Amino acid sequence: MTTKDAPLILQKDRYFDANTEKRKISRHLYRLAKDLPLVCPHGHVDPKLFAENSPFGDPTELLVIPDHYLYRMLYSQGIPMESLGVPRIDGGATETDHRKIWQIVGENFYLFRGTPTGCWLKHELHDVFGIRKRLTGDTAMEIYDQISDALAKPENLPRAMFERFNIEVLATTDSPIDTLEHHQKIRGSGWNGRIIPSFRPDQVTDIALPEWRKNIDNLSQISGIDCTNYRGFIRALEERRQFFIEMGATATDHGVKTPFTIELSAKEATNLFEKAISGRATSEDAKAFTAQILMESARMSIEDGLTMMLHPGAYRNHNEWVLKTFGRDKGCDIPMQTDYVENMKPLLNKYGTNPKLTLIVFTLDETSYARELAPLAGHYPAMKLGPAWWFHDSPEGMLRYRRMVTETAGIYNTVGFNDDTRAFPSIPARHDLARRIDSRFLADLVTEHVIDLDEAEEMIVDLSYNLVKKNYKL
Repeated sequence: MTTKDAPLILQKDRYFDANTEKRKISRHLYRLAKDLPLVCPHGHVDPKLFAENSPFGDPTELLVIPDHYLYRMLYSQGIPMESLGVPRIDGGATETDHRKIWQIVGENFYLFRGTPTGCWLKHELHDVFGIRKRLTGDTAMEIYDQISDALAKPENLPRAMFERFNIEVLATTDSPIDTLEHHQKIRGSGWNGRIIPSFRPDQVTDIALPEWRKNIDNLSQISGIDCTNYRGFIRALEERRQFFIEMGATATDHGVKTPFTIELSAKEATNLFEKAISGRATSEDAKAFTAQILMESARMSIEDGLTMMLHPGAYRNHNEWVLKTFGRDKGCDIPMQTDYVENMKPLLNKYGTNPKLTLIVFTLDETSYARELAPLAGHYPAMKLGPAWWFHDSPEGMLRYRRMVTETAGIYNTVGFNDDTRAFPSIPARHDLARRIDSRFLADLVTEHVIDLDEAEEMIVDLSYNLVKKNYKL
């Protein structure tokens, strides 16, 4: 058999333990979960897709250029991002021939062996687009044409895909200075697909951003409130949160470097904000301001009911050349060490026992789960643990996560799964992998007589569906 003839096969028992008894139980549990609706409470799919419902452009535009999971691996092997069509900030030359870009991906697809990106892409190619040959340099153009033909069919328009994937609800990630025009267009279209915004205030709360001052002016304009003073700024955030709620939002999202929280006095917060407005704020000021805003955000969530997501542990845009050349979110974020016990004590001591707050914490610092996060979530009623995230959104990462947190926090202080994706067709692949791994984990507990089979049957449904709906108030 030549490489060109090698079939693409999705094994029915993929990701399950090789042990016969465990595999049998995993299959049984997976059958209970596999057809449950997909609930997607956090991700970065562009709502414009569903507002316009236009055909996807081509395989490269859909699967390669927007997916930093994919091109970060290729970049690590010395393949220039320009050759993959990633746009430069300065408008400099990048490859525009999407067939050439796809050919590069095909020739280098072997790099993804054993990675979650490889797992997801195989699933997408096989189940979403009906591909039955492995993607290689030899098959790249044939597969490109097959996917292009598939994308031209009505069943592969964005809204039709949404329905075919059995998505119950999909949350996007949106800035306070976003008009939510695409969400409004979806709502007014008569289509019953549930696409909701999430409130991500980083653009106006991170005073270290070069564009922060401009963003504040935009916030003033869109809210109709003077945001050049701290009181007006806070009031504008509260007003925008209400607008997001009217548009269906159930959660906020905070992408912070560390989980540091502190409660400043009104005078201290006002003075710090005035320094930022006048361009005199230091890096330490920025750290203190973010810490104060997390406290304010928890208060707001108690008042308006929005679930609060906190994403520390990512050193974002580590590669300065890529940041300057291509901008943010280009696959250069790196896990970093974090401290939750000291840093989150002010917030948890003030709000951690309030029944009106749901605070979901994600991290890239795996070592903190068993040492700090699971014990904290196993004590404070308001705190829940987000799923294995980003670099750990993988078969082994998910297993490690369950093994690190379950004994201390149980599964009911976790919130199920979310896909956190920019690549829309990957959603069913990611949820399927998570459901398989959770089935495998529970099968281990059953065979070790830690839990009974009937308990595992309830737990797999909770992990796949009930917990996410409950904690995100969906």
